[in-house]
Amino acid sequence: MTRCQHNFPWARWLIAVSLLALGGCATSVLPVPVAPPALFTLSADGDASGIVAAATTPARAGATLVINLPRAAPGYDTARIVYMRRPLEIEYFAHSQWVDTPSNMLAPMMVRAIERTGAFHAVLGAPTSAAGQLRLESELVRLQQDFSTRPSQVRLTLRAALVEAATRRPPPPRRWDRPVPAPADDPYGGVTAAQQAAGQVLAELAAFCASAPAP
Repeated sequence: MTRCQHNFPWARWLIAVSLLALGGCATSVLPVPVAPPALFTLSADGDASGIVAAATTPARAGATLVINLPRAAPGYDTARIVYMRRPLEIEYFAHSQWVDTPSNMLAPMMVRAIERTGAFHAVLGAPTSAAGQLRLESELVRLQQDFSTRPSQVRLTLRAALVEAATRRPPPPRRWDRPVPAPADDPYGGVTAAQQAAGQVLAELAAFCASAPAP
């Protein structure tokens, strides 16, 4: 047997090993699939337990309230869920987010909450062609899960003012701040607490609008 014939099986083995190695390299350079983020929402119904019907005067019974889309403070105009571990530094969860910005989700919740008071002839969300006697201007100051305390807590702060269409001069805004302990130190626990905080703040906002002097 010649030397070439004797080494042929070893040559085949080396080729097979080389192909396997090349296959492994090719696999390693392919992009790794990224899992989609978990999506969360604030319910449009909110927590209506604190919203009560208001005593409606004849002047108020004919008034229309237009609710402008809430603004959001810098850092909070995003669908990413905000959390904090130390003061003045905000961070975002990597694999959890809202289905929309919190300010956008709060807008229909405001309409529903104030409608339940029965204090106005109509409560409309902007944009609308209706000319209301009153407009609600608001700003989401913060909505974040704070991990500097145990258990963690969600803090929702909202600022709002009722503006008369006739004068267009906004009065000093009112401010509502609601901390709610999270049932779990994770994004889902924060979302659950955020839902509760939103319901409580909107109940107080609805009471404020219902008790405002009629235009």
